[in-house]
Amino acid sequence: MAVKCSVSNWLISNPSHRRRRNDVQWARSHHGELVLAEQGADPFDQRAENPDGRSWHGGHGRTESSGPARELGVGWKCRPYVTVEPGETVVLADITGPGAIQSMWFGGTIMDRAFHSAHLLGGPDAAVCGVPAHRLLRRAFQFSRSALPTQGPATQISSLPVAVNPTRSLNCFWEMPFRQRARITIENRNPVRKAACFYQVNYCLTEVPEQAGYFHAQFRRRNPLPYKEEYVILDGVQGWGHYVARPRGWSINNNGWWGEGEIKFFIDGDGSFPPSVAPAPKTTSAVLTTSTGTANTTEYTTLYLGMHQVLRPDGAHQSQHRHAMYRWHVVDPIVFQQDLRATIQALGWRKEGRYYPGQHDICSVAYWYQTCRAAPFPTLGDRDYLEVV
Repeated sequence: MAVKCSVSNWLISNPSHRRRRNDVQWARSHHGELVLAEQGADPFDQRAENPDGRSWHGGHGRTESSGPARELGVGWKCRPYVTVEPGETVVLADITGPGAIQSMWFGGTIMDRAFHSAHLLGGPDAAVCGVPAHRLLRRAFQFSRSALPTQGPATQISSLPVAVNPTRSLNCFWEMPFRQRARITIENRNPVRKAACFYQVNYCLTEVPEQAGYFHAQFRRRNPLPYKEEYVILDGVQGWGHYVARPRGWSINNNGWWGEGEIKFFIDGDGSFPPSVAPAPKTTSAVLTTSTGTANTTEYTTLYLGMHQVLRPDGAHQSQHRHAMYRWHVVDPIVFQQDLRATIQALGWRKEGRYYPGQHDICSVAYWYQTCRAAPFPTLGDRDYLEVV
């Protein structure tokens, strides 16, 4: 039986709105009012113990002779995860719509850039999300010990749409409507190491309003960013929708302060100088000056923005400052009707009070909703290119 509910969040704004007018009506979203289930409706989920989400099949995983449930039998957590072999792509969820994914949880030993998550939402014009698995859930820099991938510098995020809890619980609450089909896979690009993937995908089956936008997530990286070039967060987006997030990872390749750059949104045919320019990453960094004049960076996490991860040089072989930050445009989405491009500057200080265009290692995942499928995404690159060293 399908869950009777209504997709009420992440709807695209009234198409009659126009920017730069006093009567602008921006798309507004109220996270927490996502899908309202009618009384008595049963939720659906797909996970390792019930991979197709069928009713009466939760906990039906078979007992293995050497597994921890071998003495207890069926119904006692016999298959809590799936094993992803080297070079293998595993389907985590395959759902026939229409409906909406409401939340996802991932855990296990998939916390590096060799593991890629791909989401296909809809039909032939569906949205595509193709990112390293831990990057979709806002881990810019993976756990550091390859022999024990779930141990390392634990990073907690306590935000509204994403929660990363100690030490390997990745939770996503971005709503993802789909009209025909939703398919989620994970790919292991490591040629020698297999991994355990714990997961749960929660969803409902319901009619999706015509104006509801598909969720998109696109990963990019430049290492290093060429001198005097702006980093491109998102480009080539055509259609009608709104941009909702700009999480970034920033590895610093020079001394001194690095966060003076501005982010620019080129909306609906904007030329070289867009109207939307913000001082970022300064708005999300947290640099405190002590009484002795020493500057210290402090990690923090809030509902809509944070700098949740700072890796500091250790005086030996850990030589770079690395910062991970996020900004969720939940209550202030960037709305576009025709096209969208977003860039950010790597800008610090040099002597004589002058700006220095940095040449850093920068990565990002852009999140946005739009009513049609986006243009083809940039190639992710192989696992060696994506590795942070």
